[in-house]
Amino acid sequence: MSKQKSTLVLKNIMHKLFLQTASILAAMTVAMGAFGAHKLKSMVSESAVSTFETGVRYQFYHVFALFVTAIVYSQFPNKFVNASGWLFLAGILLFSGSLYILTYKAATVSNGFSWAGPITPLGGLCFIVGWVLLAVGVSK
Repeated sequence: MSKQKSTLVLKNIMHKLFLQTASILAAMTVAMGAFGAHKLKSMVSESAVSTFETGVRYQFYHVFALFVTAIVYSQFPNKFVNASGWLFLAGILLFSGSLYILTYKAATVSNGFSWAGPITPLGGLCFIVGWVLLAVGVSK
């Protein structure tokens, strides 16, 4: 397979992968937001609900970032744009995921999961670097 053809195949795979993943995450985010608005409030403190809502909000922001990344990648297929998509996914997992774990910890009054709090800023860093790399990738 020629280098040009393999690049085109990779471009199509990454474009579809980011779009499909963003679509699934968007559906999950809406469901989680509904859960937070209707059921969670009866289970945990207002502070824990706020933590959960922050996770949902940032997840939704970065689902849209992943959609944008997929569209941008179709026009500017380079390693920076590709990396930004993966960083947005990592940020969702680390940032929002750790906030969901902290909410679960509050709901179960568990002493475990102490490792979740320090992970949150790493997810935030993934978001920041993802946005920077998206800008770099578009400028290339």
